[in-house]
Amino acid sequence: MAEATPDRATTPRSLTSDGGATIAYRQRRGRAPGIMFLGGFMSDMTGTKAEALDRFCAGRDQAYLRFDYFGHGASSGDFKDGTIGRWKGDALAALDQLTQGPQILVGSSLGGWIMLLVALARPERVKALVGIAAAPDATEDLMWAELSETARETMMRDGLVRQPSQYSSEDYVLTRQLIEEGRRHLVLRAPIAIDCPVRLLHGMRDPDVPWRTSLTLAERLTGADVRVTLVKEGDHRLSNEADLGLLTQTIETLL
Repeated sequence: MAEATPDRATTPRSLTSDGGATIAYRQRRGRAPGIMFLGGFMSDMTGTKAEALDRFCAGRDQAYLRFDYFGHGASSGDFKDGTIGRWKGDALAALDQLTQGPQILVGSSLGGWIMLLVALARPERVKALVGIAAAPDATEDLMWAELSETARETMMRDGLVRQPSQYSSEDYVLTRQLIEEGRRHLVLRAPIAIDCPVRLLHGMRDPDVPWRTSLTLAERLTGADVRVTLVKEGDHRLSNEADLGLLTQTIETLL
């Protein structure tokens, strides 16, 4: 259950799951529809885009929720024990217990995959989706597919492999459990029955998630109101001033 005391946008609070793990979150009360931010792999709710959306929502008196997945940021748990299914569960718990009414889900990178899984599970709660370099099926198509044969053998033998990250001094930790469990949640292999408005933003200089992934996702979505915006000089993060302006403008049109 969420703590009963009023939430403050500047103070992290925690939601306790059935298993006893705690999901850290920050929440701003305001008008509907709410905005819910889903971060990327090994990122947390204090990142540039999450903070920019907080300022945007404050200026509009818009409800806003951001949180850290299990093993991320201020939440409990060991990152190595995280899986797509577990992080989807965190997102659903946050949606179900911390928000009311329709929500616009904003998913960054791996959060774009979690965003789709949440929308499939709770279609009645989702007003629209905004993907930022969305990375559906990333564990299979980007992580597993790009591992060398030696790295794959190491993962299968030891249960994990470490890969350098250009965004952090800490290596990415890829586990056998993450890859194998992720195969239960793949979405790009068939039509995706999501009919709400979807906006996909992607940098064409993204070295991590090919921009054509957003085109493939747009093709798979069954809804008609799907638009892809490509930023020719954009990188994976899409976090400079112009990129953040594009993000908030996109959300504003959906509001």
